[in-house]
Amino acid sequence: MQVIEVQFTPWDQSYYFKPESQNGQPLAVKLGDQVIVETVLGVDLGRVILAGEMDMSAAGLDEVKPILRLTTPEDQLKLLELNKDNGDLLEECRGLIKKYQLAMKLVAVHKSFDDNRVTFAFIADGRVDFRELLKELIRHHKKSIRLQQLGVRDEAKIKGDTGPCGRPLCCRTHLKELGNVTTDMAKNQQIAHRGSDRLSGSCGRLKCCLRYEEDLYSKLSRGLPALGSRIKTKQGAGTVVGWHTLKGTVDVDLGQENERNIVEVAVK
Repeated sequence: MQVIEVQFTPWDQSYYFKPESQNGQPLAVKLGDQVIVETVLGVDLGRVILAGEMDMSAAGLDEVKPILRLTTPEDQLKLLELNKDNGDLLEECRGLIKKYQLAMKLVAVHKSFDDNRVTFAFIADGRVDFRELLKELIRHHKKSIRLQQLGVRDEAKIKGDTGPCGRPLCCRTHLKELGNVTTDMAKNQQIAHRGSDRLSGSCGRLKCCLRYEEDLYSKLSRGLPALGSRIKTKQGAGTVVGWHTLKGTVDVDLGQENERNIVEVAVK
């Protein structure tokens, strides 16, 4: 089935729609196009981030709605008009956060295309009781208000620029699912010794790119003897003290007592 994946903000989840009008007529929708769609929360404008065939049952999706239409130049002008005072909205909300002494960091705001809903995105270490803040925002704006908590990685996804590699951050270009990154991944790839400064990304957490080669390293390391284990070599018995996963070799200490005698041994 032909579907398109639409995202309304860089920090929110994406949604699937049919590339056709409500009367069933197919529409020429391509990657990067902006479309007007109707969601359970109202009418909104989003960008197409994926277009192609999908097995809906395999993806666990029951029903996919058609889009309302492609955007027009008038829609673009309306979008600019809607967002012209976003800076003021953020400052106002930050003032209320300070008023209620809430431990949350406001990072973005989004207005729905029908101008009936305002979503404030924030970062916090744990759960935040923002009920009084929400009530005051609703009283003031007379609209539906959402306060959406994001993870610390999402701030880099919103505001980040260039990574230590010199390329745009993966989370801003193509990496939709950030997933978990653990120190075990750095250990498996023999780069844990580089230290947290070199292994951390712009968000201050472990770099997402550590996941890219994790499957390969995990597969190759299954045939290597465990660190600390005793194995026999042509030069004698010793203790495994290091791995060279891609080469398929290990470092073995053949030394006695306090002496060290490291040899590199291929693992068959």
